[in-house]
Amino acid sequence: MADIPASLIERINELARKNKTEGLTSEEMLERESLRRQYIKLFRQGFKQRLDNIYVVDKDGKERKLKDEK
Repeated sequence: MADIPASLIERINELARKNKTEGLTSEEMLERESLRRQYIKLFRQGFKQRLDNIYVVDKDGKERKLKDEK
């Protein structure tokens, strides 16, 4: 699974706390948005990787991969 760096989460949380207490500058708002996009990208990669490794056992006892249904 794609690991999300602790430093990324810490910075997102730091900006969230600062936003609640004193507000963010326009540069910090842009940084926050960029960090959030990066976090979501990494989360989705990890989630997809996990789903790609899940097998379903059918009635006959055979394992098969989950199908990608879009």
